[in-house]
Amino acid sequence: MSRAEQPSRRTVLAVAVAAAVTGTAAPAAAAAPRPADTGDPGRAQDRPIDYHAWTTHRDWRCGTAQGARPVAGRRPGVVIGAPAGRTDYTDPHTGTTAAWEYATWTSPAHRLTVPATEVVASWNAHTPDGTWLQVELLGTYSDGTDTPWYVMGRWAAGDQDIRRTSVDDQTDGRSTIWTDTFAIDDASTGLRLTSYRLRLTLYRRPGTHLTPTVWRLGAMGSDIPDRFTVPASTPGLAQELAVPRYSQEIHKGQYPEYDSGGEAWCSPTSSQMIIEYWGGRLTREQLSWVDPAYADPQVDHAARFTYDYQYEGCGNWPFNAAYAATFEGLQAVVTRLASLTDLETLIASGIPAITSQSFRKDELTGAGYGTSGHLMTVIGFTADGDVIANDPASPGDEAVRRVYLRREFENIWLRTKRYNASGKVVSGTGGVCYLYFPAHPSPRQRKALAAVGVH
Repeated sequence: MSRAEQPSRRTVLAVAVAAAVTGTAAPAAAAAPRPADTGDPGRAQDRPIDYHAWTTHRDWRCGTAQGARPVAGRRPGVVIGAPAGRTDYTDPHTGTTAAWEYATWTSPAHRLTVPATEVVASWNAHTPDGTWLQVELLGTYSDGTDTPWYVMGRWAAGDQDIRRTSVDDQTDGRSTIWTDTFAIDDASTGLRLTSYRLRLTLYRRPGTHLTPTVWRLGAMGSDIPDRFTVPASTPGLAQELAVPRYSQEIHKGQYPEYDSGGEAWCSPTSSQMIIEYWGGRLTREQLSWVDPAYADPQVDHAARFTYDYQYEGCGNWPFNAAYAATFEGLQAVVTRLASLTDLETLIASGIPAITSQSFRKDELTGAGYGTSGHLMTVIGFTADGDVIANDPASPGDEAVRRVYLRREFENIWLRTKRYNASGKVVSGTGGVCYLYFPAHPSPRQRKALAAVGVH
C-alpha cells in the first residue's frame, strides 16, 4: 500500500469507525461481556481472535465434496476428481469468456470461539497453468440468520488464464465484503458472526487432467475492541533474525500497471523478504520478464503475482499469503496477533512476521513518513525491547533495517482507531499480520504457532 497520508482504499475499518464514533473518543459498547483482563494478553481464553483451518486428510474427508476428492501424503489436500460440471466464466478484467470444468469442496461449519465483526480467509494452493480457484464464505449471524455466499477471492498463481481478483459490491445490508475482509456493517448493534463455512470451487480447462491442489484453507475471525491506545507490554526477548532486506522505493516507476509501481509495493516487498528468509528462490526463467536493468527483480515479480485486478493494488492480504505458499516448503496465513508478546514468541522460534499499520509521521520516531496503510517485516527485538523491523519504505536496501520504539510500534499496530493528520478519526488495523512458515514446522515452531492461535 502507498505511504501517502490519504484515505485508504481499505474502507472496511473506516466504515466501522464512522458507525461507532459519536463525537467522542470513547469506545463503542461491546455486544457481549468480555473475559476479565488477566494482565496477560497472550492467554488463549482472552484472545478476541479465532483462526481456524482445514489442513489434514481427515479435515478434507470431513467436508462435502461435489467432484472434488481428498488426497493423502506428506502434504494432504483436495483436488478435482471427477468434475461436477462445466461453466462459462467471463473475466471482468479482460472481457474473455471461457469454459471451465469445476468441482467443489465445502467445509463443515466452524463455530467461532469469539463471535466476530470481521473475517479474513486465506489459502495455500498449487494452481498449474490452465487451473484456478474461488473461495467463498457463508456465515451465520448471532440472530440465527445466514449471510449470502460471499466470494472472498478468485485466485491463480499465474495471470494468463484469469486475472486474480477480489469482488466488489457484495452486501446483504448487514455485512459487506471489503476487498478481502468480511465485516459487520454496524458492530454497535451487537450483531456478530457466530459461525461460517468455506467453499472451494476448483476449475480446470475442459477435457484435461489438470487440477488445483489446495493444502490449507482457513479464516481468521475477530472482534477487536474499539481503541485508540493499547496496554503496554513488558519486553521479554532480545533476538534478531537474519532476514533479507529489500526496499520498495528503488522500484519507484517500475511496472506502473501494478499499482503505480514500487512506491506502493510494501506488501509484496515484505513478502519477498520472508520468502527468501525461508529459502524461497525464483529461477532465472521466472524472472526473465523483468527488465534486466532493475535491481532486486524478485520484488517486481512479487508485485505482479500478488496484484489484485479489482482492488488495483498489491496489498490484498490473502493474495500475498497465497503467493508465499507457492514456494516449495512454505505455508502462509493471514491472522491477527494480540500483543508484542505474541511477536516475541514467534521470533524466539525463528518465525518473522509481516505487520500492517497506519500512523502519522509524528507517531513513529525515525520512520520519517506517515501512512494510511503500510506493511513491514518484524525481525526481532533489541535488549531494550524495541522492535527491529525491515521497513521497505526506505531509500535503499542498506537502509531497510530500522529500530522502532516498542511503545510507539505496538500502539500503531494494535489499535483500531487513530487520528490522521487532519484530526479526523480513521481506522487502524488491530494487529493484522501475515505469517509465513515451513510446511513442516519444527516442534518448537509448532508450539509457538499454537501459542498465537495458528495450527
